[in-house]
Amino acid sequence: MTIGVLALQGAFIEHILRLKELNVDSFEIRQKKDLEQTMDGIILPGGESTTMYKLLEDLEMTETLINLIDKGLPVLGTCAGLLLLAKEIENHSHSFLNLMDIKAKKNAYGRQLGSFRCKGNFSHYTDLEFVFIRAPYIISTSKNVEILAKHNDKIIAARQDNKLVTAFHPELSENKEIHQYFLNMIK
Repeated sequence: MTIGVLALQGAFIEHILRLKELNVDSFEIRQKKDLEQTMDGIILPGGESTTMYKLLEDLEMTETLINLIDKGLPVLGTCAGLLLLAKEIENHSHSFLNLMDIKAKKNAYGRQLGSFRCKGNFSHYTDLEFVFIRAPYIISTSKNVEILAKHNDKIIAARQDNKLVTAFHPELSENKEIHQYFLNMIK
């Protein structure tokens, strides 16, 4: 199994290290030709969603990325990756890739000083650490989106078909379960 990790900006190295811990091959996606490599899934990491999208556009990667995910390539979007995939962002002038039937709120917990850690449940996993850094959350979903985790009644993880998103950074905790869940989606 090989996973491509978008490496334009943000916490991509931490995802690559986590995949290595799980004995999964990965490679960095830095330019359009990297999207042509054989991959079983892709990770859109946390970082700054507007910057990432601008780079995707500048490097002419947007259309190819949308087509790959539309055709069924499994994708994990964490924090900014969630925002990239959302069809609607409440407090932003526009959405980005428009691929997942969710409405999100950007920087929902405040700026950098509003960052925090907590414990919670994700799908059938219990007592996992969630790391929130300038995190969004999901305001609403369509009926075909499965809610996988909540924190204080806010949706922080969801899945729709081949798309998995978390408002938190699983790559910054000790947990391997979220990445394993994603890998299980691919299998």
